[in-house]
This record gives sequence, C-alpha cells and structure tokens, in this order.
Amino acid sequence: MELINFIEITPLTAILLILVGFVGGMVSGFIGSGGAFVLTPAMMTLGAPGIVAVASNICHKFPKALVGAIKRNKYGQVDVKLGLVLGVFAEAGVLFGKHVMTDIKNSFGAIGTDLYVSAMFVVTLAIVGGFVFKDYRKLKALDDAGNGEEQLAPVTRLARWVQSVKIPGTMIYSTGAQAEISVLFLVPIGFATGFLASAIAVGGFIGVPAMIYILGVPAIMASATELVIAFIMGLGGTIFYGLEGVVDIRLAMLILLGSLFGVQLGAIGTTYVKDYQVKFTMAVIMLTVLFSRFFYIPGYLSKLGMIDPLPEATISMLKVTGDAILAIALLVGAWTVLSAIYKGFHEHRRQHASHTETVGVAE
Repeated sequence: MELINFIEITPLTAILLILVGFVGGMVSGFIGSGGAFVLTPAMMTLGAPGIVAVASNICHKFPKALVGAIKRNKYGQVDVKLGLVLGVFAEAGVLFGKHVMTDIKNSFGAIGTDLYVSAMFVVTLAIVGGFVFKDYRKLKALDDAGNGEEQLAPVTRLARWVQSVKIPGTMIYSTGAQAEISVLFLVPIGFATGFLASAIAVGGFIGVPAMIYILGVPAIMASATELVIAFIMGLGGTIFYGLEGVVDIRLAMLILLGSLFGVQLGAIGTTYVKDYQVKFTMAVIMLTVLFSRFFYIPGYLSKLGMIDPLPEATISMLKVTGDAILAIALLVGAWTVLSAIYKGFHEHRRQHASHTETVGVAE
C-alpha cells in the first residue's frame, strides 16, 4: 500500500490556493453550484493526489453548506425533513464511494486515484455540461423571442407518478413537493448523490435535478435543500476520509479562505445577468474543465502500465496542455463574474444619472 504524501505549501502555493478558492467561490456564487468541479481539478493541478483533492474539498464545503442552509431556511426555502432523509442515504453513498476510492488507492496508488477522479470528471461533466448547454440554448431562444420572463417549471409526469405511489409505512411529507413521498424513492437518489460526492466532491449534479424532476420540488427549494445534504455528506465524508489520513486541512482552509470572499462577488454578479447567461457560463466552464482533465488521462494510463509507455516529454506536454486549459476555465469564470458586476454597476450609475437629470429638468 502506497503512502499518500501531501504537497508542500510554500508561500507561492498558498497564494495560488487562495486565488483558486476565490475564483471557485465566484463561480459557485454566480452559477449556484458548489464550484468543486473547478476546485478539485485545480488542487490536482497543483500537485495534490486525486484522493486528497476530493477529501480536502469535501472538508472545505460543509461549513459553507451549513451557513447557506441556515440562511436560506430563514426564507423558507429549505425542506429540512427531505434534506435530512436524503442526507442519511447520501452518507451511505459517501461511505461506499470512500471504500471504492481507498481500494483503488491501495491497489494502484495515488496515480490510480488520479485516473479514477479524472475519468469520473470527464464522464460527469460531459453529461451535465451537455444538458446545461442545451438548457442555455432553449432559454436564449425564449429570451430572443421575447418570452424569457421567469416562470415556474411544471411538475413532470414522473414526479406526479412518484407522488401518487403510496406504500404504507414508508411515506414522509415533503413541504417542497407539497406531497407525500415514499422513502423507497429517496434511497437511490441519496445514495447516488453521496457516491458522486465521494468520487469528485460534487453531489449536487444528481441531487438537485433529481429533486426537481423526480420528486417535484421547485428549483429554488431543491438548490437550498441540497445544502442540507451537502452539510451531512461533507461532515461524514471529512470523518471517513480523515480516518484514512487523506484530508489535508491546509488545502481545505486556504481554499475556504478564498472562496468565502469569492462567493459574495459571484452572488452579486447574478443580479446583473439573465438566467441563460448564467447557464452559458456554467456550460463553458464545465466543458473546459472536462478537456483539461482529459489531457491528463493518457499519462496516468501510461504510468499504470495500462497502455504502451509514453515518452516523458509527451506526458509533460499533455500535462502542460491540461494545466493551460484549466487556467483558461478559471480565467473565463473570473472574467464573466467581474465583467457582469462592472457592466451592472455602470448601467446602474447611468440610470441613476439619467433619473437625476430628469428630476432636475422637472424642477
């Protein structure tokens, strides 16, 4: 069994981690996601093994999730009971996924976890990024046609069927769905959410869509309830991975420090853009990160002997390409948020000046 070594934290590395956390926080606040699909690959690019990057990311997320859940619960957006039940089953998924990750580490070493995490990212971001891009095109078409005003999405046929199934002894009432739902439907949703979180530190890609399209929970409540699940998964995941000795608390705290500031800016940026623009940004960043991780995979396969050995120069070139593409993803995220804030403030000042001139003329 190979021992996992943590990366050396130099002043430069610490600054880079804070900056990465800051950009990841901005992306998180802007698109309403945890931002881990940016942060985990960034940690790996800086030298953290895949298992350490995932474990440390899970550790940094649960304090934010708790604060967010408490805040949004004050606005009545959290279905606490649903979140707690899904969280319990998600914890089982995290525990199972942790065993998968540690088995890979014990069998193939740190490189094995790098390959596993990267492959999971490529597959997950290809699916989710593709759907988000499709959603962006649909919303933009509606906006171009003058029908872009926000509407409540109707409950899907699948959700209506799920709500109609009554299994004695398994029913709980969901305030979000405003219906009774069998716990048996929550088991696979929670478990899959936790398993994905254990693999790439992102569980909301499953949890939020499942609550919306399978359970019939409104989008705003689904995203808020996911924070409860994220807190439970994050707390348990930190303990599970911590017992394996792979949680680098230094990484977690430096990323958290940067993200706490970045998430505030990201949230401000959303007030100045349309929903389809947020979707476009999310899709672009996801697909860019996907290609970044893709360039690392041949090197991992070569080092593990799963393909013919590649020259070190080729592996190095592929790594540099992956690093450059990830840097582009981070820059795109930062530029999108900051430009949205700048344009928004500029437009606000213009409207304020115009209003002042109108009042002056009237007097």
